[in-house]
Amino acid sequence: MNDVRARWLALYVLCLGDLMIVLDTNIVNVALPSIQGDLGFSQTALAWVVNAYMLTFGGFLLLSGRLGDLYGNKRVFLGGLVAFTVASVACGLAPTPELLVVGRAVQGLGGAAVSAVALALIMGLFSDPAERAKAMGVFGFVMSGGGAVGVLLGGVLTGLLNWHWIFLVNVPIGIAVWVLARRVLPTDEVLEERGPLDVPGAGLVTLALMLAVYGVVGGNEVGWGSVRTLGILGAAVVLLAAFVWRESVVAHPLVPLRLFRLRNVSISQFVGVLWAGGMFAWFFLSALYLQQVLGYGALAVGLAYLPTSLVMALCSLKLSDRLVMRFGIRTPLTVGLGLAAASLALFSRAPVGGSFVVDVLPSMLLLGLGAGIAFNPVLLAAMGDVEPHEAGLASGVVNTSFMMGGALGLAVLVAVSSWRTTSLTGSGAAPLEALNGGFQLAFGIGALFALVAAVVGGALLRPQPMTMPAADEGDEEILVPVH
Repeated sequence: MNDVRARWLALYVLCLGDLMIVLDTNIVNVALPSIQGDLGFSQTALAWVVNAYMLTFGGFLLLSGRLGDLYGNKRVFLGGLVAFTVASVACGLAPTPELLVVGRAVQGLGGAAVSAVALALIMGLFSDPAERAKAMGVFGFVMSGGGAVGVLLGGVLTGLLNWHWIFLVNVPIGIAVWVLARRVLPTDEVLEERGPLDVPGAGLVTLALMLAVYGVVGGNEVGWGSVRTLGILGAAVVLLAAFVWRESVVAHPLVPLRLFRLRNVSISQFVGVLWAGGMFAWFFLSALYLQQVLGYGALAVGLAYLPTSLVMALCSLKLSDRLVMRFGIRTPLTVGLGLAAASLALFSRAPVGGSFVVDVLPSMLLLGLGAGIAFNPVLLAAMGDVEPHEAGLASGVVNTSFMMGGALGLAVLVAVSSWRTTSLTGSGAAPLEALNGGFQLAFGIGALFALVAAVVGGALLRPQPMTMPAADEGDEEILVPVH
């Protein structure tokens, strides 16, 4: 097998592994009513089917990325696959609510390991700018389109089979990816002077991130002004401050703070937080709109996301890399995020008696187009200035910003939606009108998130010019200007 084919096969294996992880963030949403009825979850406990995964996934991303840099990205990737696959078996066969929640927590651990190093491995495989842009388009579809595919697959599997299969489907995929990854991924390069792992720093940031996710996802349930929520979020801030102080004085930090002095890294994290907040809310709230307002069943909800998945795949795989090589990073990022904002704005006017073709499909298509175009340049901007020996850490930072942004954005917009619904109900609105009014306000604020991300990314990112080899050997290389 020649070198080019080997690189692309390795990319597909990495993307398939990461797709499993991304799917499990959203695949359970449509199946939650079936899980509750089968295992006897209380309404409060049911949220932990999602929260347990988010807690461990968000908490261990930075640590997993650093472990990849120190001990080998391939080794961490394979270990994460094993943990995730075994946990998927446990989830699919879980006879009690407690075992399902524990299985989801272990899934999150394995998912953090896989996601934190996959992007770093891809950056190492592709050094040519044109190939890297194309590879990032494929990976971008996995990360952004995985949400839509997750809702689609969750609805289809739950509707045609049962909820157990949303977990069991991971098992043959996980085994196949593990076997192929051992063969096609490059051997880890051992650092001669890797230094010790900053265990106290790892403990501080992991606990801080887990507390932050826990406080955010529980804020809507117990109240944002409650002693519990404020105490948990306050503790997370204190631990994060202690982590930053330690990283500034320790000889071998887990996260070198100079990483955040890189302009593109910091700006792309800010853009990622805002965009993920809007995207997570879009997937979650649009599914609720289809189910609770329009009365769709699980299978119908899943199929409704098919247009988004198809358009996103087409743009990510066939269009995004060409736009990046032609126009640079900033223009596709700004246009893509602007289209995503327009998608959310359209959903903010969806009525109670809406039709799929008029009130749902246009937003679905716009989101697929916008996300398919924008995700590639966001990833390239975040990773472009990072040294190869810190690619795993940077990959973990990218994933952490998306995870934390998604969790925070979803919690805030669900809180806004609930507040608006309660307010409308108190004013005498019909229950369905009040519920839809809450959704509309949340979608409008989500549109604002995406719009601010577009403006900030377009105005402040300063990516390096991309070089593209000329067609003829005698020609000089061509510089593609960044707009």
